[in-house]
Amino acid sequence: MKKTTAVLLFFLLFSMTFPEAISFKASRMTGNAGENKQLTELSGNAWVKTTDMEIYADKITLSGNDYEKVVAEGNVRGEDTKSGFSFSCGRLTFNRNSGIARLQDDVALDDKPNEVKATAGIIEYDRTTETAVLQINIKLEQKNSVCTSALAVYRKNEQTLEMNGNPVVVRGKDTFRAQTIFFDLETQEIVLDGRVSGTVTEGEN
Repeated sequence: MKKTTAVLLFFLLFSMTFPEAISFKASRMTGNAGENKQLTELSGNAWVKTTDMEIYADKITLSGNDYEKVVAEGNVRGEDTKSGFSFSCGRLTFNRNSGIARLQDDVALDDKPNEVKATAGIIEYDRTTETAVLQINIKLEQKNSVCTSALAVYRKNEQTLEMNGNPVVVRGKDTFRAQTIFFDLETQEIVLDGRVSGTVTEGEN
């Protein structure tokens, strides 16, 4: 089968629905297809919606078998309705088959059901295990606690946070530091391991 190319300059806010429940629209679309390659590039107010993921960006590229790979660039924002996350970043890659999403460049993540907000340089989220790995200039806020570190693992289902790389937890007027900090976001229990230090104010919970 010969590769075909379509440049759809005349479609403004073009929308189309594929099998596998993928919908998209944009100001401009280019695409090609062949026996071993499928590629669609959307630019200008690009939007893609799968069964439980909605993404907006300046540019979105769909590729792979059944358009399994999604790459969004520029003013990326969206929502994962399965996990209850909303997000924004500079670039996002998402594989629909593996369920792994990688967000980078000024990432902000909002887990509304659990009242958890996080920012980082990079966040990689596995939708299968509901686990997020956060890297670079991490800040996570929940209730009256603010957590910062260089590396963290957030397990959504268990509501736990494991932090390494100069981790600090500030809760009210109390401050906790260690080599590794384990924080149960549901019970608010904190476990400090290695080079433990901190300050606790009398009368504060």
